[in-house]
Amino acid sequence: MKKIILASASPRRKELMKQAGLEFDVCVSTKEEKKGPWGPEEMVRRLSRQKAQDVAERYAEDCIVIGADTVVACDQEILGKPADDQDAFRMLHMLQGRTHEVYTGVTIVEGSLDSGKTTVFAEKTEVTMYPMSDQMIWDYIRTGEPSDKAGAYGIQGRAAVFIKSIKGDYNNVVGLPVAAVWQYLNADKEEKHAAL
Repeated sequence: MKKIILASASPRRKELMKQAGLEFDVCVSTKEEKKGPWGPEEMVRRLSRQKAQDVAERYAEDCIVIGADTVVACDQEILGKPADDQDAFRMLHMLQGRTHEVYTGVTIVEGSLDSGKTTVFAEKTEVTMYPMSDQMIWDYIRTGEPSDKAGAYGIQGRAAVFIKSIKGDYNNVVGLPVAAVWQYLNADKEEKHAAL
């Protein structure tokens, strides 16, 4: 297999890639994210592509670049990382006792941008949270965990006690549908499209 470059500094994505047994280097995109008026699925597709293409442009060697972006959405409102504790409270209050979606877009660039192949896909997972009292929300916020997480929660951390059900790929909620990525990378060329 060609050298793999992960276009992300996310420790969660790196851990998932390692768990899948994938050897990779990390090169983070330096371009400013261009967000637009798109819905959550289209946004993650575009942002993952932007990241992967930015990194692929910097590599002259023949390699595989993987870019990813994850957002939390509730009623089509995209919930990014909270600006402060009040914003985290607002997000968690909105999510508690309800079902919301987590979308991760993945772009895989094989070879150069000019003559290679670019594949883009998105994975959606539905997450239902138990009802939470205001005190529970504030106690969770005080852990500091929500401050750098989309939607103000980390499913792989303390927020796990608030998760009632998951419909779809758990790893997608963590930040990368690694099984889909692994299947794609290990499929024959004819099977690659069908793998996704």
